[in-house]
Parts: sequence; structure tokens; C-alpha cells
Amino acid sequence: MSRELYIAAASSWLPPRMTLDEADRAGLVDRSRVWNTGIESVCVSADRSAPEMAVLAARDALERAGSGPQDLHLLLHACAYHQGHDMWPSASYIQQFAGGGTCPAVEVRQMSNGGMAALELAAGYLLADDRSAALITTADRFCLPGFDRWRSDPSTVCGDGATAVVLSTRAGFARLRGLVTVSDPELERGARADRFSDAPMTAGGPVDLNPNSDSLVRELGLEGLLRRIEAGQRTAFDRACVHADVKLSDIDWFVLPNLGRTRMRAQYFDPFGIDPQRSTWAWGRQVGHLGAGDQFAGLAQLVSEGALNPGQTCALVGVGAGFTWTVGIVEITAEP
Repeated sequence: MSRELYIAAASSWLPPRMTLDEADRAGLVDRSRVWNTGIESVCVSADRSAPEMAVLAARDALERAGSGPQDLHLLLHACAYHQGHDMWPSASYIQQFAGGGTCPAVEVRQMSNGGMAALELAAGYLLADDRSAALITTADRFCLPGFDRWRSDPSTVCGDGATAVVLSTRAGFARLRGLVTVSDPELERGARADRFSDAPMTAGGPVDLNPNSDSLVRELGLEGLLRRIEAGQRTAFDRACVHADVKLSDIDWFVLPNLGRTRMRAQYFDPFGIDPQRSTWAWGRQVGHLGAGDQFAGLAQLVSEGALNPGQTCALVGVGAGFTWTVGIVEITAEP
């Protein structure tokens, strides 16, 4: 990067948690389907929509960063699921109610990698013309009748919540040293049914991602699919480490996607030798997969715990159907 980029603030707004026991007593979950995920609880929004939660996270991030509307040159909102209205610009709503000024406000859709993809887009936008700051938000609410957080996505239990980061070319607590996105579009088949539909939710029930993923497994074989996923993630790690001039083994903290335990072992802990104790896994299993926001929420959690110290490095790791992988490596330069 020709100039410096910093994360000036990282915030999240997460609703109350529902434990697995509570979901079981309410008849919402079949334990035999989720036992291998290791998920103990998930955040559940009873009534707040995704954009409403994003506004709360954004306000907090802007206050922490000391940024006003005049400082923002871009607002990007990333999401993976329905935002509460059809054919509606959710980013503009967030901009209006979070105090985001009049800069361009754009929604980003790259599934679970949406937040990290937006981070890279914002980085390029700021550096292109010496712009001072960008606000990036994420938010999702996974609820019936359209989505069943306990059944729709195999091996993953989804939680509700919103996140926000302020990216700055001026100052912040973490300097962005490397940021790389890698894609393998041949794997997009794993998120697509055989036929295109004419309208949303024409299947008449909750989203079911099982048949789509099973189809890709039959096409490539399970080992072949896992090799492709690992190769994409490894390429993103390697390139980001080169840009940041660090080794993977030197990284102090890993903010990983909040996936089920089986996926975490297969995609991160085992192939890359990542110690779960150096990751956000213990926290992630308490809140669930936050759609596009795991990375920013995980970073905000490490900040709130006081776990990040100046001189340490932290990897923000994203993956989303498509497939895309993004790795951002930051160096903590000041007390958050």
C-alpha cells in the first residue's frame, strides 16, 4: 500500500443470546443436527431489523473514532440475508439514521465474506484520492419464516447482530498491513439450486442450503472440495502475509468466521496449525455465525476484552460462498 490505513474503531451491537437448551425446550432445534457444531448459544433479535441494529453499531463506532459526517467519504453496508424490505437501499437508511453525512452509500453482497470484501473496497476508495475515512457496517437477522437458523445451513448456526468499523487514512488503533481477497468462482455452484426462480422464496419454506452443498460434493467429491477450499484460504493467507511482511506463525490473534466446530477444525485449526486459544472461537460459539459480520464483531470483542496490545498482530479472516476468501492483517499500534 502506498499510504497507511488504520482501523479507527470497531463496534458491534448484538441482541440477547438464546442457549441451545432454551432452543431445545422451545422445540426450535433438533440436537442431533447441531451437536457437532459446538455452538452453545446464538444471538437472537426479537424485533429489531438488521438495518436498525446496524445503525446502533455505526453510531457507536463513529463516536469511538471521533468521526463526524464531514469526515466520511464512503459508507458500505454488507449483508447476507433479507434486510427487512424488498427492493430497498438499506445502506441509505443506515446513513440517514447513523449520521453518515452525504457521501456515497452502497450495499455490498458477498455472503459471509461481505464485511471483509467491503473493507477491501473501502481501502481502495480511500487510497485512490487521499480521502480521510469510510464507515463499513454489517448486519443480518436470520429468522423464520424465510430462514431457520438451526436448520437452513448445515454445520453452521446463525446468529443476529450488527457491526461497524471506521477505516481511516489518518489515525487509529490498528494499522492495516496486508489485505488480500482470492476467489474461486467455480465453487459458486454450492450456493445455487438447479433452476433460477422468478421471485424470492418461491420454494414456499425456509431456505435450505443442504441440497446445494450436497450437489457440489457429488460433483467434486468431498476431498476435492475440501482441497479447493483450503487452497483458496491458503493463497489468501500467503499473499496477505507477504504484504504484511509476517509469517503465519508470528500472528498473535486470529479473528475467524463463527462456523461450527467441524468446519473450524477442517478449514482453520488443523490445516493452518491455528491454536483455538489464539482465536475468537470461544466467543464465536456463544454468538453464532453473524452473516457478513464475524470479523468486525470478533475484533470488537478482542478490544472489549483488552486482549490486544500494541505491537501485536491480528488476522481478520473471511470466507463466503462464491467462493471468496479475504485475509486482513493488522498491527496494533495503540491501546484501543
